[in-house]
Amino acid sequence: MLRQHLQQKLQQKLSPQQIQLIRLLELPTIELEERIKHELEENPALEEGADPVEDFDVNDDAGADEVAIGDSDLDISLGDYLTEDDIPDYKLREMHERTEQKEDIPFSVSQSLNESLLQQLGLRDLSEKNMKIAEYVIGNIDDDGYLRRDLSAIADDLIFQEGQDVDEKEVEEMVHVIQDFEPVGVAARSLQECLLIQLEKKEPTPVTELAILVLKAYFDEFTRKHYDKILRALSIDEETLKKIIHEITLLNPKPGSFLGGAMETAMSRVTPDFLVEAINGELFLSMNNRGVPEMRVNREYSEMFQDYVSNKVNQTSEMKEAVLFVKQKLDSAQWFIEAIKQRNDTLRRTMETIMILQRDFLLTGDEASLRPMILKDVAERAGYDISTISRVSNSKYVQTNFGIYPLKYFFSESMQTDTGEEISTREVKKIMKEHIDAENKRKPLTDEEITTILKENGYVIARRTVAKYREQMDIPVARLRKEI
Repeated sequence: MLRQHLQQKLQQKLSPQQIQLIRLLELPTIELEERIKHELEENPALEEGADPVEDFDVNDDAGADEVAIGDSDLDISLGDYLTEDDIPDYKLREMHERTEQKEDIPFSVSQSLNESLLQQLGLRDLSEKNMKIAEYVIGNIDDDGYLRRDLSAIADDLIFQEGQDVDEKEVEEMVHVIQDFEPVGVAARSLQECLLIQLEKKEPTPVTELAILVLKAYFDEFTRKHYDKILRALSIDEETLKKIIHEITLLNPKPGSFLGGAMETAMSRVTPDFLVEAINGELFLSMNNRGVPEMRVNREYSEMFQDYVSNKVNQTSEMKEAVLFVKQKLDSAQWFIEAIKQRNDTLRRTMETIMILQRDFLLTGDEASLRPMILKDVAERAGYDISTISRVSNSKYVQTNFGIYPLKYFFSESMQTDTGEEISTREVKKIMKEHIDAENKRKPLTDEEITTILKENGYVIARRTVAKYREQMDIPVARLRKEI
């Protein structure tokens, strides 16, 4: 039996413009510059310039009936997707702008690994075919300097994509050529090969020859620190083994880090979005907007629209279609200008709030002075939703007197000491690292021993939590830290 019934639902949906505004919040400065450049190219009603044009009314009564266009929605604001309670009714104190500091951040980018290898390749006397193979191999070397693709796959790519009749042996020959380049160890296909390349480039000595033998015949035992097996197999004493280990530990396991990494890495340099200066005990904030141009609505387009709505004679359907296009472009231009302003205001207020909460660290640079801070703390103080703070803090960087930090660096959970004092988990990790760095490497500290040390210092923490923090700091277990 069929029945009809009514049901009321309350749903909150974001308009396409609001979604775009949210996405603008997520963009770091470099990507924002590209986004603005794209918008300036796509919308003829938007242009660079600081001089505002006279206000116009896209819903002028004189032409509203003739041009059947929906209500304009120019006043896009964060309030459209936040509740009224989320909008703050106070203003943080005004920060001094230091425009003379709005210059390119001194963040140098070295020559990329790919560029360096291609430059060295150009000095080799190779046939055109071998040159193309070598160039393709270099293009497959990762940021660490390793060639992690199978040679057969590279040969297949050269056949199907480049039209080169290449076999795996020819690719391997070019790999060996590149392995002769600087930095030493580049184009290795494994850590074992990388270390062997470096050792074989050194002047032969009894220690280097033994080190090569260890890496070739006892690599697994060496990485697992089963030194007793190596001692028995090679019939050497502990002193000699120490020299071998020292020789190997001097090698670079990531030769690509010697230069700027792959081309993509070199091109995508970090550009801080904020500059926070500590001067005489005061903090000053500047937005890094040097590459972000000021924008305005194109005067010709606004005048074109005003002329149409004020002209009630000879209005044809073609003219209505034209004015519809003009109005859409004007709406889009005005919205984009307002959205950029909203983005800047939101970023500024969020950073000002972080400056208040992390004032001690920004003044001293001492990691121990970092306060426990989560997204909710910033959201409540700045007057925004937690999701807004999350978007703002994602992929954003701040330059301080003590270095460049991602905004996420300032967020950490809290824990209490035995006296009830609330501290950041970063402080606990710092203490853990200090004790591990100072430990007896013949008898490294276990997680249980670290837990006991922390408790003695007033930090009540479980062993499994110690293990979690140790893993987050990329510190291996005690067995793997042991030295003979």
